[in-house]
Amino acid sequence: MNKTYRLKRKDISSQWHIIDATDQPLGRLATRISSLLLGKHKPTYEPHLAMGDYVVVINSDKVIVTGQKFDQKIYYRHSGYPGGIRQRTFAEQMELDSRRVIEKSVKGMLPHNVKGRTLFKRLKVYSNDKHPHAAQLFENSQKSKDVTIKKTVKSPKVEKSPDVQNTKKDEMPDLNKMTKPQLIQFAEEKEIKIVKSAKKADIIIKIKDSL
Repeated sequence: MNKTYRLKRKDISSQWHIIDATDQPLGRLATRISSLLLGKHKPTYEPHLAMGDYVVVINSDKVIVTGQKFDQKIYYRHSGYPGGIRQRTFAEQMELDSRRVIEKSVKGMLPHNVKGRTLFKRLKVYSNDKHPHAAQLFENSQKSKDVTIKKTVKSPKVEKSPDVQNTKKDEMPDLNKMTKPQLIQFAEEKEIKIVKSAKKADIIIKIKDSL
């Protein structure tokens, strides 16, 4: 009976992805990032495991929003004291720190628990195209290249000589699986004289001795 494969914590392998936020809508960008962080793009996805990948986002200054959101979208925060509510528009947040725009959008798409906080630490956002993760991305690209090479390289076909093919044709069939009429017919083809009234075991012995 076939058993359903369930991924274990020791079998988890994480990769690194780099995403350029230049001229990308904020919502669609956040959806793509959160899917990579959760690991939903993997066939071995397990909802209870933190099995997602690492994501590096560059050029957060160049992310875009549709419609009138650039001026009308408002971010709220509260100090915890009475009357301590604060608000900031999307344009103001982009001027102060554009990284917070992407981080806040992605964080809202992750689970609000320990797993979500663990996955959120795998998101690295940078306002320009400079980042300190070149080594991890290079190692990931080398692994993917090795996998593609293994898939594309085919073993050379070995041409079989006619002698080998003839020997396979002349191989003796399994006599024990043949019926008595089949054994008699096989013996007549090989010009082996046998008594048709003999038992099946005696016919097999006679054929083996004659070949």
